[in-house]
Amino acid sequence: MTEFEKSQWADPDFAREYRENADIYIMERGRLLGILGSFYKHFIAPRPRIRVLDLGCGDGIISHELLKIDASIGATLVDPSQDMLNKAGERLKDFKGIHFIKASFQDLLEKDLITKGFDFIVSSLAIHHLSMEDKIELFRRIYSYLNTEGFFVNIDVVLAPIEPLEQWYLSLWKAWILERKAALGIEGGYYEDVIRRYKNNQDNRPDTLVSQLMALESVGFKGVDCFYKHGIFVMFGGVRVE
Repeated sequence: MTEFEKSQWADPDFAREYRENADIYIMERGRLLGILGSFYKHFIAPRPRIRVLDLGCGDGIISHELLKIDASIGATLVDPSQDMLNKAGERLKDFKGIHFIKASFQDLLEKDLITKGFDFIVSSLAIHHLSMEDKIELFRRIYSYLNTEGFFVNIDVVLAPIEPLEQWYLSLWKAWILERKAALGIEGGYYEDVIRRYKNNQDNRPDTLVSQLMALESVGFKGVDCFYKHGIFVMFGGVRVE
């Protein structure tokens, strides 16, 4: 049994509950998607015949945001959940040049499943499930998949460098959830338990932002930086330069 099959994400009901409530769970989700779109338009869009790789694609929302900007993208979406890939297929049914690969990060690290030659690789809220050792190896693989001047961007959650900061960041997250609940007229305490469930879930293995920026640099990425940060939610990445 793979690591994915042991995780909660292999449960279709768990995955469905996440999809339905992602706008509540993810701080400033709309802003994150907007910044990603801006990044794509500034750095990637002027190129011809763009190839995008979406790792841990879920229901395809990231690729969809990019395809709304540029419908000519050739996108490859990878996820270990067939249910998620089915939802992504439904979301992207009106676009051409879309390919799906059912594979976990563990599969990518153990097998040669991905062709090279991508201009943009993105992952969203997935890599934090890996150990630091596997994160580094995945970053190495991602670097090898990119064309020269190709970019990698990771949207994820990170661990604060010290516990007092972690507690503050989690309080910011709780405040966001309460604000979203109030805006949507939702009653009850279910969503207020999200943070405890996140912290107690052994599938979550976040590392600090600094350690991951250093990991990107160690495998060859240049221009490594954090492009957005709000509490534990971040967007960071770098470019392959020969």
